[in-house]
Amino acid sequence: MDKMSTLEYINQMFPTEASLSGVEPLMQKIQSEIRRVDAGILAAVRQQSNSGTKAKEDLAAATHAVEELTYKIREIKTKAEQSEMMVQEICRDIKKLDFAKKHITTTITALHRLTMLVSAVEQLQVMASKRQYKEAAAQLEAVNQLCSHFEAYRDIPKITELREKFKSIKQILKSHVFSDFSSLGTGKESEETNLLQHLSDACLVVDALEPSVREELVNNFCSRELTSYEQIFEGAELAKLDKTERRYAWIKRRMRTNEEIWKIFPTSWLVPYRLCIQFCKKTRKQLEGILDNMKEKPDVATLLMALQRTLEFEDELAEKFGGGTQSREIGNEIEEIGRQNNSQSASDIRKKYEKKLAAHQGSENEEKDGNKDLSAPGAGFNFHGIISSCFEPHLIVYIELEEKTLMENLEKLVQEETWDVEEGSQNNVLSSSMQLFLIIKRSLKRCSALTKSQTLYNLFKVFQRVLKAYATKLFGRLPKGGTGIVAAATGMDGQIKTSDRDERVICYIVNSAEYCHKTSGELAESVSKIIDSQFADRVDMSEVQDEFSAVITKSLVTLVHGLETKFDAEMAAMTRVPWGTLESVGDQSGYVNGINMILSSSIPVLGNLLSPIYFQFFLDKLASSVGPRFYMNIFKCKQISETGAQQMLLDTQAVKTILLEIPSLGRRTSGAAGYSKFVSREMSKAEALLKVILSPVDSVADTYRALLPEGTPMEFQRILELKGLKKSDQQSILDDFNKGSPAISQPSSAAPVGQSMAPAPPASTVPAISNPASAGFIASREDVLTRAAALGRGAATTGFKRFLALTEAAKDRKDGPFRKLFNA
Repeated sequence: MDKMSTLEYINQMFPTEASLSGVEPLMQKIQSEIRRVDAGILAAVRQQSNSGTKAKEDLAAATHAVEELTYKIREIKTKAEQSEMMVQEICRDIKKLDFAKKHITTTITALHRLTMLVSAVEQLQVMASKRQYKEAAAQLEAVNQLCSHFEAYRDIPKITELREKFKSIKQILKSHVFSDFSSLGTGKESEETNLLQHLSDACLVVDALEPSVREELVNNFCSRELTSYEQIFEGAELAKLDKTERRYAWIKRRMRTNEEIWKIFPTSWLVPYRLCIQFCKKTRKQLEGILDNMKEKPDVATLLMALQRTLEFEDELAEKFGGGTQSREIGNEIEEIGRQNNSQSASDIRKKYEKKLAAHQGSENEEKDGNKDLSAPGAGFNFHGIISSCFEPHLIVYIELEEKTLMENLEKLVQEETWDVEEGSQNNVLSSSMQLFLIIKRSLKRCSALTKSQTLYNLFKVFQRVLKAYATKLFGRLPKGGTGIVAAATGMDGQIKTSDRDERVICYIVNSAEYCHKTSGELAESVSKIIDSQFADRVDMSEVQDEFSAVITKSLVTLVHGLETKFDAEMAAMTRVPWGTLESVGDQSGYVNGINMILSSSIPVLGNLLSPIYFQFFLDKLASSVGPRFYMNIFKCKQISETGAQQMLLDTQAVKTILLEIPSLGRRTSGAAGYSKFVSREMSKAEALLKVILSPVDSVADTYRALLPEGTPMEFQRILELKGLKKSDQQSILDDFNKGSPAISQPSSAAPVGQSMAPAPPASTVPAISNPASAGFIASREDVLTRAAALGRGAATTGFKRFLALTEAAKDRKDGPFRKLFNA
């Protein structure tokens, strides 16, 4: 045991006196164990001594064995070297004989091949002189193979002589072949029936010669074929833009007429393919000269007709010879502009993007093909644009015509616009908006079928100008003028008088501007996919979208101004009420009913026509206008008695309720929480102002500080005037108000009364205010609020129960000082 001591062990073995009787047997057992261990140690020491001696003996024996093995290996190596020397001595003569045999065999083979080469060259010379092309082609292959065996003997005179002779024979064959091919296309093939077969055999000879011979022959043939073309279309009669179609008719007729004759050329030579490439290059050069030398701007119809026929010809060549075919589905991309895709399934979306990916990969392959050597046969030459690109600098007249047409169509659409939508329409968008984009899509289709380079980008700039002009037209249709807080902030002057129809038109303008904003982005996206890559990054509709965003903002603000103007009569009616002489509190006043009627007639229509996000924006603007305006309108009243203040407080609660019901009235309750909070905060300021007016004269200053902590001395003086105090009585209260310190700690911003004001701090933390006008102290903010709650309780009010019903929401609050305002 590692941690047990001897003493603990003994105590464990002999815990009692009775157990001590076992000491002797234990001692004997321990001594016996000691003797056994000693004997084992002694045996181990002896065994180790014997093992060390034996290990030394084994090591010495192993060392001796290694030495013997090394000696034997050395002896074997010596004997092997002696054996090798003996074998070399024996085989010395045999090796000489073997080398001699090898040299004799090589000499015989070389002489045999030399004989064959001499004979083949002589035969080839005879065939060349007799123009036996078929046999000469096979003989050329044989001579070429034989010459390859004598590459190592180029310095030998005989070999040099044969090679020079062979070279001269090939030159003779080349001259014969070129001479015979010069008769092709002159009409001799119809007179000499064997001429085509003879030339077909000559092609075999050309293939057997160097590749440069074939290139030269094909180029000479193509140039000779196009000589008549150059002569015909360089004349004054046909060297005109309107004769462009006849150029393509000429080459197609030529290829169709000579199709049977040209079959003599091997397919691998691609003679028609090369002929078309040269034709396109010559045609481009001639058309460039025609366009550059025109003294006046070309006629648009003639220019577009020539370009269209050129594009059709390029498509035919691309389809016939392959390579450079267009893979983008331009029409489908353009059709996506302005289309509603809300119901599109996941599989449709997947197919759409798979198609786009395939088109992208195809365009990458097309670019790679275009970088190949165009002179190599089967290089996949891209015929698209080989001729038509020369029209690009001169298409500015086409763009000018498109812009003129689009602007004329825009004017016509705006003139014919009824500024109304059909019943049952889902998007409530003006027809001119949708028609304008249909016209733009047609224009884009026309241009993308002609070019996808600078001209398409110029047309896109035209689209930007047209859409900006339409945004200006929409803005010009809005009612002008405006008054009120929002109008002052936007710089509008005058009043905006809007009828029910005007409100609907403004909503249609908002929806149309939103549609144009969205569709403009789709238009830019589609153009960026269609246009050449160097212009794709420059395609941007953000400026146009900003224009339509500005139209939306101005339209919604105008809508608010229109309602403000409708409220003018009711606000004026409010100031005409004799608030200072009212005898009792009744139902809500007539101007409140007028406000309710205005909103009840307008809001459902607006909620139905505007999208949720823009209706919410409209609500925010309306709340920021109506609440402060109602507050300021109270100061426009002449005098307000206690009964008048009670009635106005009832009206304020009614107006607040009407404003809070606007989201549900417009059937747009989502996102209305922020609006309701804002309305409650703004209208609570008016409620607080009326409660200050209701407060007794001796505590009006303290109540004003508590309920309107951000009030100004001028505003407080106006409140005293509304209470009907004389100038002499006002002065002492104003002096006390100006000298006194705040009754409560003022927050950084005005808290809404009865809504989000924080609970009052304990009374011990609020300093007491000494007011000479009052006969006591207002110990804390709680005291001020409690006294304000007691205002007007004793007045004879026939409609006071209605007032309490309208304030039920504030009455149910469980926290905050304003609960006392509504407790009996």
